[in-house]
Amino acid sequence: MGHDTGMTLAGFPRISVDPAVCGGRPVVTGTRMRVTDVLEMLAGGATPAEVTADFPYLSEDDVRAVLAYAASQADHPVVLAAE
Repeated sequence: MGHDTGMTLAGFPRISVDPAVCGGRPVVTGTRMRVTDVLEMLAGGATPAEVTADFPYLSEDDVRAVLAYAASQADHPVVLAAE
């Protein structure tokens, strides 16, 4: 079986989804680092430089891509129930 990095997400080449990697959760392309793991580190006060120091296979561009992807996911329409 060949190595498959899964499907990169449109507009986010650094973010991939592969059912065989991390249960299909979004990850940084070519790694098993989940988008949520990076976001949790940043939310906990880590700087992008600290994240890349702890995980040398990540770049600061990867960290920025995670933030851009998360921002796109948070920008969904609000549906209000009819009164």
